[in-house]
This record gives sequence, structure tokens and C-alpha cells, in this order.
Amino acid sequence: MASLLEINPYNPQPRLIAQVVDVLKRGGVICYPTDTMYGIGCDIFNQKAVKRVYQIKKRPKHKPFSFMCPDLKDIARYSHVGNTAYRLMRKNLPGPYTFVLPGTKLVPKIMLTKQKTVGIRVPDNPICLAIVEALGNPVLNTSAMREDDEEPVIDAYDVADRFGSQVDLIIDGGEVFPNPSTVVSLVDDQPEILREGKGDISVFL
Repeated sequence: MASLLEINPYNPQPRLIAQVVDVLKRGGVICYPTDTMYGIGCDIFNQKAVKRVYQIKKRPKHKPFSFMCPDLKDIARYSHVGNTAYRLMRKNLPGPYTFVLPGTKLVPKIMLTKQKTVGIRVPDNPICLAIVEALGNPVLNTSAMREDDEEPVIDAYDVADRFGSQVDLIIDGGEVFPNPSTVVSLVDDQPEILREGKGDISVFL
């Protein structure tokens, strides 16, 4: 069974974040709260861990996962960001958006679509931001839910019920009422809404 670690959702304790980072560096898979729902993740540079997440989610290999960065500067390392894209992201991040952008050579193949694009998030959640900053690498981001789940996952105990035997660590960061992120393509430097979710979309229209 996964360990459960309670972290302050507003002021994450650095020593607890260090424990999470240690699990990620050792190739662990974690569940964590975001600004949209509880997520499942790992270090995107650990291929074994990424493959484990594919198995947990029963997801086909041709559908890559998105990942989280701590800030816009980091996004520019892993994707090609045009002027319009930069301006829009600077105004709206951190926030409940996943931006689709052309990936750079730094992104592992397993995280790229056939079109060589990536989905990137900077969630408005102190725990997430503290983890990716302390790790120094992006963290894979996918919902802690399966296609056939009827009941939403609201807290760490729901996550433990569903994924406790398949992940290494579950972070308890309080309740998160699930509402998926809005997905915005900025591939041609012009915004296109691919999925409407949480967050104001008027800024992209």
C-alpha cells in the first residue's frame, strides 16, 4: 500500500516536499492534489515510472500525458513558445489550463504526440509548484480517475481506495472538487480551445 503524507495545501513544508522528491527521484509514482483535481504523476525522465502510469491508467501508448512545470521560464525549455503564446501564458499562469505547444528536443519521446507536441501545465497549487521546483524536472500530470469511474475522487482517501495498491505515495492536500483543466492549443501561436474546463476561456477567444 502507498504511504499517505499530509502536506499543508497553502504553505507546503519543505522537509515533506523533500520526501516527495526523494520518492520521484527513485522512480516512484505519486498521487497529488492540483488546482483542478487529484493527479497521478512521476518524473517524466524516468521511463519505467512513466510506463507504470500508462499501466495504472490503462492508457494506449499513442496518447501521451501532459506534464507540469513550475513557471514560464521552464515551459520555454520544453516547448517552442511564440510571442502570442508567451503573452497569453504570462497572463494566465499559474492557472487551470493545459497548453499544447511544439515540444523541444529535451522532451522524452514517450511524452510527445505524433505531431511532436506536448501538453504543459503550471497549476495554481502550492504543493505542485513546490514539488516540480524542488525536483528540477517536470512531473507527469494525469487525473487520478479511470475512464469508467462513476464517483469523483475528492480527497486523498478516495485516491487511496482506488490507487493505493498501485502507487508509492499519496499526498493529502485536502479536498479538491474535480473540474478538468481547459486545454488550449498554441501550436500555431494562435489560441484554439480543444477542451473547455475550469478557467475563463474568454481570454483566448
